[in-house]
Amino acid sequence: MKMYCITLDSRHYEKIKNFGYIPVGLGDKINSDKFLTDKKGENISEKNPFYGEYTFHYWLWKNEIKNLGNEWIGFCTHRRFWSLQSSKNDYKTLENLKENIIHKIPEYYNNYESIIGVPIYINQFRFSKFIKKNFKKMVQNPSLLFNKEKRNIKFHFDLMHGEGNLEKAISLIDDKEDREDFERFVNSETAFNPYNMFICKSKEILKNYYNSIFPWLKKCEIMFGFELEGYGLKRIYGFLAERYMSFWFRKYTKFKTMPIIFKDITDLN
Repeated sequence: MKMYCITLDSRHYEKIKNFGYIPVGLGDKINSDKFLTDKKGENISEKNPFYGEYTFHYWLWKNEIKNLGNEWIGFCTHRRFWSLQSSKNDYKTLENLKENIIHKIPEYYNNYESIIGVPIYINQFRFSKFIKKNFKKMVQNPSLLFNKEKRNIKFHFDLMHGEGNLEKAISLIDDKEDREDFERFVNSETAFNPYNMFICKSKEILKNYYNSIFPWLKKCEIMFGFELEGYGLKRIYGFLAERYMSFWFRKYTKFKTMPIIFKDITDLN
């Protein structure tokens, strides 16, 4: 297994290495040349504030994917990790966290082509969160408060990242079948696999995913640009990718889910 662990903090290098993972440093705060970064070769590193971890995925696609072996290739971050345990834990030390994250893919995953995170159900969010984000929308359509089936992926994206933006982005997908399937997905599903985290069984699957998503995101740039304010809009390309990732791996691979645990390694020793 090859696991890339992405961080914005130079202090994390040795901690990530201690896990047996590959430290990936993104953003302007990385001041160590030990990290694998998105700044060399063909890259879009300047778009990191908008794309998030996908500037590294782009670098991998353009510069390194041909050199990868046919092995499990995965991605995590300095505060979100793959684990076979879904129960909550305080993880008070780095060693305690290390004991709970994966270091190899179990054999019972070998019949699958990809691993994605256990889905989050957006229709389970508290009323207060929906009302806080868009009080007007909830007042105009009060049935949303009581009918959880109406709180689908598109509803959630409209609420968090701009009314109609997901629909506009989907219209830019070239492949007619994918466009229609993705539109059906966001309008019918009430859960998605989160955090732009996935593990592929081979570099061919990874390459196919990249060949699908990056031309689409490039088209989205023409529509939305980069004069974007507020976290929900500024990172829109990362949020679009998160929904598309969930759709693509479900459609094109034989997938299995795995729990994702949360712990920022910054304060762990």
